[in-house]
Amino acid sequence: MATSPPPAPYDFSLVLGGPLYQLFRRARLTGDALELLRRRIAVIAFLAWLPLLLLSAMEGHAWGGVPLPFLYDLDVHARFLIAMPLLVLAERVVHERMRPLVGQFVERGLIAGASIPRFDAALAAAVRLRNSVLVEVGLIVLVYAVGVGFVWRTHSAVNVLSWYGGTADGRWQPSLAGWWLACVSLPLFQFILIRWYFRLFVWARFLWQVSRIPMAIVPTHPDRCGGLGFLGGVSAAFAPWLLAQGALVAGTFANQIFFGGAELPQFKMEIIAVVALLLTAVMGPLTVFVPVLARAKRVGLREYGSFAQRYVRSFDRKWLRGGATAEEELLGTGDIQSLADLGNSFEVLRGMRAVPFTRDAVVQLAVLTVLPITPLLLTMISFEQLMDRLLKIAF
Repeated sequence: MATSPPPAPYDFSLVLGGPLYQLFRRARLTGDALELLRRRIAVIAFLAWLPLLLLSAMEGHAWGGVPLPFLYDLDVHARFLIAMPLLVLAERVVHERMRPLVGQFVERGLIAGASIPRFDAALAAAVRLRNSVLVEVGLIVLVYAVGVGFVWRTHSAVNVLSWYGGTADGRWQPSLAGWWLACVSLPLFQFILIRWYFRLFVWARFLWQVSRIPMAIVPTHPDRCGGLGFLGGVSAAFAPWLLAQGALVAGTFANQIFFGGAELPQFKMEIIAVVALLLTAVMGPLTVFVPVLARAKRVGLREYGSFAQRYVRSFDRKWLRGGATAEEELLGTGDIQSLADLGNSFEVLRGMRAVPFTRDAVVQLAVLTVLPITPLLLTMISFEQLMDRLLKIAF
């Protein structure tokens, strides 16, 4: 029988491993490389959403009977039918994008031979932390103690009688659907969400440890990041994760607008803060290389400046001060081309960035994060008026 090839030495995935992953494997909801994506999304989403529909229908709260019926609750639909599938999809995307990434540090020669043991130790520590049973148990406790009992009740739930319950005599009284929401649906969603933040912490910790290892940065590398430009590509892998966050925020705002009497401009500062925090969570780990790249640029400018000074002096003496012999022809000489190549290298060095990502990448991810919130603009202006203004701007 044919056997699969052994994994590469630096085949690292940020999302594989951990008790939940092992549970999904035993339940045939995933494979070794996060296969069965549609099955996993369907089971998780419908486990969280479908019982809520059935229980609220049994209680007569699916489409009426209370000020906020189930089918009108935009927050719950955005949370369980949009954000949750996107979070599961993000696992597959990040896994495929990040899997070959870690090995690039060694394959590109950025980690010198004597420093490879330190790199291996940092990678092993990241794997142990990613697979920690204690951490995932702690996340479950955090979800039930804080996520459902405090954060959702005080910041997400609408202060009106709804399909999931209401307040009577100063006490919260959940419906049957509310019990399922509090005991199953919300904890499942919040666990998947918070585990993502934990994974980002694992990634940031690993990169921070790598940034402390001596690295062979080449200041004139064409990526203008000293050879670390490949790290910027991983940020695009978090696009589904950012869309999920935007959908979650949009659902919460929508309920506050339609059933809480709020208006979209009231959430302007919240939107700015959310976008800033999410971009920091995705891009922030890459900023640990700022001191490394800044130091490499300073050293490169000094060294290449000295080298260029010697070269142009020699060029000046040879071709402008009579240093060339009579047999040497100016036309066809490689000296001029070398001078031009040196100037191009120096311009690349001067344009070297202090972070391994571009401003365009930040803007694109910011737009993706805000995208799910844009339909709420229709609460301030009609669709016809909005399209008319957009057409005027475009044409």
